[in-house]
Amino acid sequence: MDIAFKPRHLWVLPSCNLHYPIQNNEASKSQKLQRRKQKHIQENRKPKLSFPRSSPTPLLISNKPRPQTKLQALDAVVDELQASVENGIKLDAEIFSSLLETCFQLQAFSHVFRIRRLIPDNLLRRNAGLSSKLLRLYATGGYIEEAHQVFDQMDKRHVSAFPWNSLISGYAELRLYEDALALYFQMEEEGIVPDRFTFPRVLKACSGIGSIRVGEEVHRHVVRCGFWDDAFVLNALVDMYAKCGDIVKARRVFDKIQFRDLVSWNSMLTGYTRHGLLAEALDIFRQMIQERCEPDSVAISTILTSISSPNLGPQVHGWVLRRGTEWDSSVGNALIVAYSNHGRLDQARWVFDQMPERDIVSWNSIISAHRKDPKAINYLSEMESVGALPDSITFVLLLSACAHLGLVKDGERLFSTMREVHGVSPITEHYACMVNLYGRAGLIDEAYEIVANEMYFEAGPSVWGALLYACYIHGNVDIGEIAAQSLFELEPDNEHNFELLMKIYDNAGRLGDVERVRIMMAERGLESSTV
Repeated sequence: MDIAFKPRHLWVLPSCNLHYPIQNNEASKSQKLQRRKQKHIQENRKPKLSFPRSSPTPLLISNKPRPQTKLQALDAVVDELQASVENGIKLDAEIFSSLLETCFQLQAFSHVFRIRRLIPDNLLRRNAGLSSKLLRLYATGGYIEEAHQVFDQMDKRHVSAFPWNSLISGYAELRLYEDALALYFQMEEEGIVPDRFTFPRVLKACSGIGSIRVGEEVHRHVVRCGFWDDAFVLNALVDMYAKCGDIVKARRVFDKIQFRDLVSWNSMLTGYTRHGLLAEALDIFRQMIQERCEPDSVAISTILTSISSPNLGPQVHGWVLRRGTEWDSSVGNALIVAYSNHGRLDQARWVFDQMPERDIVSWNSIISAHRKDPKAINYLSEMESVGALPDSITFVLLLSACAHLGLVKDGERLFSTMREVHGVSPITEHYACMVNLYGRAGLIDEAYEIVANEMYFEAGPSVWGALLYACYIHGNVDIGEIAAQSLFELEPDNEHNFELLMKIYDNAGRLGDVERVRIMMAERGLESSTV
């Protein structure tokens, strides 16, 4: 007979004799009952649930392309919020605050105007946190007038230093240092307690105007407010004193920093190099390594580009190779400059070739390294082949190389390519290179044509100076007089221009004119070294 297995813990069936077939009706009924119960159990163990047939969600099959970048996603969110506001839906301050914070993190400053139009004026006035974030976004994006307008309309701007810090920082970033300091002193007068983020911004403004006196006053305020041991604030003090010319006080503050970070070391290192104290800079670099603070790309590139030593470059190069920071672009660029300054073009080229990523500084550095080598002009086509875009400096370097190498046709081609292919508008330095190019080749008339008819702005001292020097080299008195007269007006105290004209006259045998220029110099209080 068929034997059905009992599921555990569910039903207990009556025992039955498995050795003999069941013949009576009662046994037959019992067997049917057992089967029905087993069927009921199986149905309950695997329930059959009935769901409605699913239909596609319209949101998921939208034909609109999904945002591919964070900025595109941000655009989509702002669009949705704008549609909500237009439909009469009121949004709370937290939504706007979160949106402004996202814009700040993504540096999406252009979105600030769209978001501002969505925020009700009364909500903005009574919510200091929301106003502060809007102010910060305006100020960081360079919209300082809009930022100050929000600041003026804030009812609770005295609660925190945050809005003051944001506005001071905005002024300092735009190099409006006097406005930044004026706001700081207003903050002090109104009794607003500064925090650790206030002082670095104010000290940057002190550095900007070069005022050691104001910097010392801010330093005293730092001490009064209890930030005398805050490394973040002390780093800013080191930088301020170094930039304002008091390197001794900068070092004194540096020595007081108990736990120095990379910013501390780099501030002191760049301070020494800025003052030409290269031995002290090298000592700081060595001390940095001895105290097991790993120099970053800023420190390495600073020491490489500041200290001219034929042995330092290879030593630092070996050091960075052992630490795996070789191909940081700023370090690679500094190595190219260091090697090229000592004529080691093979090593400079090797570093350039090994760099996995090259920025425009890399290309300009290697072109500058080959400024006396015809290979320099080949780098433009190499740049174009890898999709790198030359900038204004690139063409200054290329045209200068052509001038020194006497490659007139190549220089003319590059000058044309610069404007017509790459869309780079000529600046004073480009025209000075072209005048130098023609002048060195003896094409004085072509050089003068550049100055007289091709420049769309007034020529400056560098252009007229190149023309005057070319006239001296090739003995062109007439155009030399024109160039010298323009230089006398532009640089009335530069005796070099007078001396060049005297040499032109002397070479032409016009001794009377030599004496006339000498008297002119004496009348202006200038001394001539020309006999």
